[in-house]
Amino acid sequence: MNTTVLDVKGMACPMPIIKTKKSIQDLNTGDVLEVHTTDQGAVADLSAWAKSGGHEVVDHKEEDGVITFWIRKG
Repeated sequence: MNTTVLDVKGMACPMPIIKTKKSIQDLNTGDVLEVHTTDQGAVADLSAWAKSGGHEVVDHKEEDGVITFWIRKG
C-alpha cells in the first residue's frame, strides 16, 4: 500500500475536491491519498465525494487549522 500526500492548504472550494479527484486517479486500488487542507467546507465535501466515488475515508483529524484526510482508493 502506498500513501501519496496532496497539499491543498490555502485553496478554497471547489479546488481541494478537484485536486483530490485528479490525484486519486493516478493511484492504484487500495492506495491511500493523504490530503492536507485548510478549507473547513472540505470536511463534508471530501467525505461525500469519497463515498459517492466508492472510496473510503480511513480517518481525518484537525490540528492547528489544518485538516488531514486519509482516503483509500476504492
